[in-house]
Amino acid sequence: MTALREYARLEATGLWRASPDAQRREVIVSLGDATLTLTDMKDQPLAHWSIAAVERANPEEVPALYHPDGDPGETLELPENETEMVAGIEKLRRRIHKSRPRPGRLRWLGVLASLVVVLALALFWLPGAMQDHTLRVVPQVKRAAIGAELLKRIERVSGTRCTDTSGLVALGLLSKRLGAGKLAILPEMPQHSLHLPGGVIVLDRDVVEDWEEPDVAAGYILTEMTRRAAKDPLRDLLEVVGIRENFRLLTTGDVAPAALATYAEHLTTTPPDAPDVAAQLARFGAAELRSTPYAYARDITGETVLHLIEGDPMNGKLTEPLMSDANWLRLQNICGG
Repeated sequence: MTALREYARLEATGLWRASPDAQRREVIVSLGDATLTLTDMKDQPLAHWSIAAVERANPEEVPALYHPDGDPGETLELPENETEMVAGIEKLRRRIHKSRPRPGRLRWLGVLASLVVVLALALFWLPGAMQDHTLRVVPQVKRAAIGAELLKRIERVSGTRCTDTSGLVALGLLSKRLGAGKLAILPEMPQHSLHLPGGVIVLDRDVVEDWEEPDVAAGYILTEMTRRAAKDPLRDLLEVVGIRENFRLLTTGDVAPAALATYAEHLTTTPPDAPDVAAQLARFGAAELRSTPYAYARDITGETVLHLIEGDPMNGKLTEPLMSDANWLRLQNICGG
């Protein structure tokens, strides 16, 4: 049986030469499972060639000329009338060739797979990993410096921060009462409140001027404290300005002025994320501050802030005044009346 199902037995006659100097001999060629057997006219074996090691010296030409791989001196010539044998040999050679491993192809597949992994790491893992590392190593003094630079850029749009001396004293007392850290009030800020890297919370003057009690301003401060605790403001900056500025901050300790301007615009024009309600109310409770005044300042109908009204931790409880009337009046005049 041959290796080809369509042939029960495949034989042909050809001319075989053992070496370049030898005389050509007529032989019987038999195609087996994996070999070519060459015998003389008396059926005496002359040679066995492995099909896997058979090479054709003249592809697409006739008569077909074959030789063992690495030994072009030994040849077998099959005349043009032996088409079935030639076709059989070629079919087996193609089949064996396809079944051989392709080191080059595997190498390229390996390289491609490696590139895909590297690209995936660059796109999905590296930015987050770099960002996490940057947040761990940037000191508080650098965060404060970045916050100060951002505040300067916001002031270009909102006006210089309000600095009435007695008003600043009252603002400091409010900050101490709430444990808020540094506070600043701007005269014409697009947002009611926002927070910056370094711990600064910025309020618009309307937050203190338009209400009869300080609970509203305090509510805005506590809400920014809730947002700040939920997400590092420096992380938010890095997400907005991108991996290039992340790398710059990590390697040089600075953020490009253009990137700071971009983030300042983002802060003043993008609505802030809604804080976690439970965490927000917990801060009102810890400060012993009513959340209802702040809620109605946000929405006079109360419809969109019902959770702050119904969940007010001070409902039915007596609370101490947040600050004296005199200090509240001083705070309301921090921007010069």
